[in-house]
Amino acid sequence: MPWDRNQMAARAAEELEDGMYVNLGIGIPTLVANYVGDKDITLQSENGMLGMGPFPFEGEEDPDLINAGKQTITELNRTAYFDSATSFGMIRGGKIAAAILGAMEVAENGDLANWMIPGKLIKGMGGAMDLVAGVGRVIVVMDHANKRGESKVLRECTLPLTGTGVVDRIITNLGVLDVVEGGLKIVELAPEVTEQELRDLTDATLVD
Repeated sequence: MPWDRNQMAARAAEELEDGMYVNLGIGIPTLVANYVGDKDITLQSENGMLGMGPFPFEGEEDPDLINAGKQTITELNRTAYFDSATSFGMIRGGKIAAAILGAMEVAENGDLANWMIPGKLIKGMGGAMDLVAGVGRVIVVMDHANKRGESKVLRECTLPLTGTGVVDRIITNLGVLDVVEGGLKIVELAPEVTEQELRDLTDATLVD
């Protein structure tokens, strides 16, 4: 069985270690906040919050507490708030250890496309370009294929790039892949997903 969105987020949370400052992108990555557990992780949101908690229970939402995707979140006893300039100073200054981001396409060399589809309404590039340039490690969480069943793990991205050679690890509903010399290496398969199933849905070069 391929992982669902929450299982992908839980798998991404396993990548985090005590003491890390981590930025969560819009989409599936925001769910990672629910799976940090007892780890001493500080989650950063580029709209000006350090120390995000998990999503609130229904009826306990505070409309003044939102993440970068405008979803209601919770605060912790150590949460700090600041303006966008300070927030992006942290990102650009290399203070954030990792970013977990969504993507529309990832290439075998680590190129990332996640900010626009030509011809569609563009609301802005957000903070992704700063994140991939400033953080220590970039982990992408996304479905392995698009709604048409076409691979999103490609030899070359077809959409405008967010960053070149920036992705370290890819977590999809089928498994986990690392960007290595010559292509991508399979690290882990989702339960009951075979290596051949993953290979059949992967356009990128897979290396041993």
